[in-house]
Amino acid sequence: MNGPLGGIWLWLPLLLTWLRPEVSSSWWYMRATGGASRVMCDNVPGLVSRQRQLCHRHPDVMRAIGLGVAEWTTECQHQFRQHRWNCNTLDRDHSLFGRVLLRSSRESAFVYAISSAGVVFAITRACSQGELKSCSCDPKKKGSAKDTRGTFDWGGCSDNIDYGIKFARAFVDAKERKGKDARALMNLHNNRAGRKAVKRFLKQECKCHGVSGSCTLRTCWLAMADFRRTGDYLWKKYNGAIQVVMNQDGTGFTVANKRFKKPTKNDLVYFENSPDYCIRDRDAGSLGTAGRVCNLTSRGMDSCEVMCCGRGYDTSRVTRMTKCECKFHWCCAVRCQDCLEALDVHTCKAPKSADWAAPT
Repeated sequence: MNGPLGGIWLWLPLLLTWLRPEVSSSWWYMRATGGASRVMCDNVPGLVSRQRQLCHRHPDVMRAIGLGVAEWTTECQHQFRQHRWNCNTLDRDHSLFGRVLLRSSRESAFVYAISSAGVVFAITRACSQGELKSCSCDPKKKGSAKDTRGTFDWGGCSDNIDYGIKFARAFVDAKERKGKDARALMNLHNNRAGRKAVKRFLKQECKCHGVSGSCTLRTCWLAMADFRRTGDYLWKKYNGAIQVVMNQDGTGFTVANKRFKKPTKNDLVYFENSPDYCIRDRDAGSLGTAGRVCNLTSRGMDSCEVMCCGRGYDTSRVTRMTKCECKFHWCCAVRCQDCLEALDVHTCKAPKSADWAAPT
């Protein structure tokens, strides 16, 4: 199987290590002369030849991707913040998310989609900010055009999302295209869904020119929306992800349950059901929910009943500083007092055995 631990989530942590500032003067010399990029690209395990070539040729793009890692891992954690599996990264694990990605589950589908989207977003943003040698603003957005409000002139800096998508597809998909198995096809599908999600929220922004701010003339450009829009969209796709099986000739998917629709290019697909993530399980990559904060009054996934998997919860009284007795003062400020507030915090009990649920 073309496993995920040999894909994007293997080399990203190593890429981040390469990007950390070092004290050594020899390291700075290597970086200035390109030596650091050659060393990094040659020593990242799991890269196929096409990925290694792109890494050598475009170290500035690799840097942009590396700097964007925190942004989309944070988005993943935001979307899963109220769930048993909360997209936590494993500092001790070279693959960032650990063995959870070995299973062809809907969580893996989301991670591949959000990471692929993140690569597009990071590269496209770096293009617009003039940080990359190989691209800049969208060169096709020139001259005049029309929309529902009339004629306008292209101006400013339109985000070059086509370049971001092209590079992301070439780099991220390269390893999966070497494989012929079901997991490779699943990863390719979800990678594409992530890339398409970013482009879906490309929006036209305009500035009016004219007497007293009238829109006699307009200058417009295309800009990516905040990455949260992409995250929210992919979260909906995760909740509606479609379980599939390989077709007979091994070239595509068919739905596992005939009552469900065939997946589109925008949908997320998966093969295997997810574990319940209730207990620490090394084989499943589950950290369990022991110690997680739960919501006693909720009826959702963050409720103490669901989050704690029926094990019960502990309650502790904590105090925190809050703003209180706020008053508006003319003109124009709001002044508040600092007050101590006591509240109950509920955390999930641990199972009887807190050890990893895996054979030793």
